Amino acid sequence: MRIALLAAPLAFLGAAAAAQTPAPNPQIDYAGFIELTGSLQQVREAHRLERDEFLARAAAEGALLLDTRSESAFAAGHIEGAVNLPFSDFTSKSLREIVGNDPDRPIYIYCNNNFSDNAAPVISKMAPLALNIPTFINLHGYGYTNVWELAGVMPLSDVPWTSGLAPPDEG
Repeated sequence: MRIALLAAPLAFLGAAAAAQTPAPNPQIDYAGFIELTGSLQQVREAHRLERDEFLARAAAEGALLLDTRSESAFAAGHIEGAVNLPFSDFTSKSLREIVGNDPDRPIYIYCNNNFSDNAAPVISKMAPLALNIPTFINLHGYGYTNVWELAGVMPLSDVPWTSGLAPPDEG
């Protein structure tokens, strides 16, 4: 009888522990993300360009200067010639619409953390969460491997910046 009394709570605890472990989601692969991230560390380092080379290459025929910040940050200002596709909108379809069908097309990326101003529209993010990192990883994951990143930190005045904000109404 005593064993039966102990067995019921143990069975309940086992069922409760099993109920607390959510079923795996086949559409989320954390281990795959970790593997992809690790495999790209040295590739990313070799694909960082100083300002002058970055700007020259990004302006070349067929190159894409991609700004993956939010639509509002992009509208407030961006490097001249940049095209916006917010990182949160990355899908195979949206990338193909912006990048095209050539997976070898050179893509040039930058983020808030490339600028020292720390003022709108480029408020600095925590260094491990800088947008260049997930953008680089995701572009590779989607099959676009000719990705180049702006290296270094500079003031906005060091790049040809376009402000999308309308001037104040003087009327």
